[in-house]
Amino acid sequence: MAQKEDRLKTCITDSYGSPEELAKILDLGVVMLFYLEEDTFSRREVQSVVEALKGIGEWLRETTNEL
Repeated sequence: MAQKEDRLKTCITDSYGSPEELAKILDLGVVMLFYLEEDTFSRREVQSVVEALKGIGEWLRETTNEL
């Protein structure tokens, strides 16, 4: 498991600079979801995406604190 986490951290750092920067991008994605046009997705689909993004953002922040 630790090896997978290390590879993920390396990928995030290479792509976004830091887990915190990716968390900021995910936060922006959450805000963007508020501006979706009606009937594009079901309310439940949007809520599921928001929950997933929030969870990833929280994990990234915890990871940043551990580094």
